[in-house]
Amino acid sequence: MTSLPERHGTAKHPDRPVARRRPDGVSDATVAAVGKLSEALEVVEHARGVLYEFHRLCGTADLTLQDAVAELREAGHPELAEEIEDCLVGRDVVDGGWSFQLVEAYDDNYWSVFRDVERAARERAGDLPRHLFEAEMKHREQGGTGDDVS
Repeated sequence: MTSLPERHGTAKHPDRPVARRRPDGVSDATVAAVGKLSEALEVVEHARGVLYEFHRLCGTADLTLQDAVAELREAGHPELAEEIEDCLVGRDVVDGGWSFQLVEAYDDNYWSVFRDVERAARERAGDLPRHLFEAEMKHREQGGTGDDVS
């Protein structure tokens, strides 16, 4: 019977250099704190994707609704079709706004600000490269020593 590493290869690469170099004098605590900020940004990026998905789903629902209204008319229910069209087709998803406006407001008031804050924090904490925390974790988990990351 073959071992799993023989079958799939090893995850260990102790001779690989670290993917991101820590600037001189930057502490573990700083790398961890900025890494936590970057982790929060990743959640914001995910939320943005979910919001764009919501936007697409709202648009798809409205177009499908319009098809349903047309089919109701064709099926001999023009009054019902008119009521549904009047009540729902093109309706605001929040008071005064469509889903694209939610996306734009999120982008302008939160996402872009969060990205700028994270970038500024990396610069002010020692000009840290993106994903430094993860790069060092990758290096350690693949068998590199902690001595060659700082």
